[in-house]
Amino acid sequence: MRKQYHILNGDALKRQFPKKVNGELIVARECLVDGNVEGKNIEELFQTRAQFISKHYGGSEKDYYEKTVPEFQKILKIEDNSDVFLWFEDDLFCQVNFWFVVHLLNNQNLNNNYFLVRPEADIQYGFGGLSESELILAYKNRIHLTNIETIASLWKYYQNDNLNKLIKTGEALKNEYPFILTAVKAHIDRIPKNGNAGRPTETLKSIIKELNTKDFGTVFREFNKREGIYGFGDLQVKRIFDEIISN
Repeated sequence: MRKQYHILNGDALKRQFPKKVNGELIVARECLVDGNVEGKNIEELFQTRAQFISKHYGGSEKDYYEKTVPEFQKILKIEDNSDVFLWFEDDLFCQVNFWFVVHLLNNQNLNNNYFLVRPEADIQYGFGGLSESELILAYKNRIHLTNIETIASLWKYYQNDNLNKLIKTGEALKNEYPFILTAVKAHIDRIPKNGNAGRPTETLKSIIKELNTKDFGTVFREFNKREGIYGFGDLQVKRIFDEIISN
């Protein structure tokens, strides 16, 4: 019997994961959408991320190596001839983690079946808004991934800031996975250029001005309504918010 693995987009999904769905659970505890992702190899990347996370999110570099790295190491130890289910949403936060995970899987060069499990696009809270039966339905409606190598290349283009190849790859995949191109465009839109501070920053500035408030909770809720494509949590938005307020 083929072994099953489920790579999840966070601990929240792990807590609500359907007991009727069999398989080993692995959690991608990262926010690669935020901050430095430099590294010639995975060891250098982990070092870069441990430094960034400890500096901007609290905790220590040791915490990163004890809580985040072991989960990625589990991915590197997935057995051959297995079924691997990737539970990721369409927003940029999830997509960047998804691209990285697929990159790791592709490098293993194993004879595995890979599937993407997604919540319905119009669900406000993604997997968090689904009941157990709805999660099981999402699992049953999984997408068989047949473009592993192409999806994996998205991570290297993202990491190396190769926007031209990133958008071309998104275009090449748009018929089968249109949500990838949407995420790619959202990433490109957030890059400052020609005096524009980037889409998330400009949106936050507009919200602060329109609502005439500097209350972060109010601003954060409105940002999520307008820019759900980014999938940012309060920590990511607070960093941008604080920078705006301090200027």
